[in-house]
Amino acid sequence: MRKTNHPAGTIHRLTVDSKALTNNLLGDPIARIVDVYIPAGHTGENLPLLVDLVGYTAGGPAHTAWKSFTENVPERLDRLIGDGKMAPVAVAFPDCFSRLGGNQYVNSPVLGDYEDFLIDEMLPAVEGKFGCGGPGKRGVFGKSSGGFGALIHAMRHPDTWSAAASHSGDAGFDQLYLGGFPDVLRALAKHDNSIEAWMNAFEAKPKLDGKDTHILMFLCQAASFDPDPQTYLGLRLPVTLDTCELIEERWQNWLKWDPAQMVKTHADSIASLKGFYLECGTEDQYEILYGTRRIHKHLEAQGIAHRYEEFPDNHSGVDYRMDLSLPYLAKVLS
Repeated sequence: MRKTNHPAGTIHRLTVDSKALTNNLLGDPIARIVDVYIPAGHTGENLPLLVDLVGYTAGGPAHTAWKSFTENVPERLDRLIGDGKMAPVAVAFPDCFSRLGGNQYVNSPVLGDYEDFLIDEMLPAVEGKFGCGGPGKRGVFGKSSGGFGALIHAMRHPDTWSAAASHSGDAGFDQLYLGGFPDVLRALAKHDNSIEAWMNAFEAKPKLDGKDTHILMFLCQAASFDPDPQTYLGLRLPVTLDTCELIEERWQNWLKWDPAQMVKTHADSIASLKGFYLECGTEDQYEILYGTRRIHKHLEAQGIAHRYEEFPDNHSGVDYRMDLSLPYLAKVLS
């Protein structure tokens, strides 16, 4: 729902045929849609490029689609740019949706090599067509799983990205995940403790509910953090199926991807960025606040400049927070 009379930007739709996603164990398509926003009055030439990594259960085109009662991201950009609150930017919305309901934007034999797809395939396709972005002029942002993706890419690929923003990005895996494994085990127990049987039943359902996608989310994380190509769809859990005890070696594989842990060894990467924006709601129902605070406290202790925000809200429906992060990213990249 447009909240501005300023001219609307243009959405272009590209399709990128990926080599990085070939042979993913899920059988997901390797031709991926990328929507690209170009602001009114621009061709894209010489503009900074932001890349939007969406949260779990969404794909990039969800952020360019019509939304009831509020703005989609292009409409938000039209308003912010038109009102002079934000420098003009191009924004790419890659579709990274998977059979497991989403993506953590890392390389995985199960989901596909999405780090490589984004950096080596998606970016050249967008920048080559529109003349935007390039070294020193690329930013990545996202919320929830997309915020996690932004954190991971900022820490692992500061040579590619020059700025990043994480809205409630997955962090503090002990608080975030440990309490959820019993729910997963209860769901699997109804299917002979078989991930394959549960997946078959899930994919045959005519109607899904939030409990189903909550279980699927844990399987998606397992595919990202601790894949085992020898198992069904490469899926295994870091807990015993009968007593829910941690399997330490597998859990350590998850923790290697926890941004609250990674920041201890990758803070220099964040220090090299032109800008780093980090935030979480104080009522976040997934307890992500505590991991986010750990990242902030470590950066603060190291004297690494960044913008940190806490706000009185939960994990859901917080797209309005982009009114802070998007102008920030545009400013540091312009």
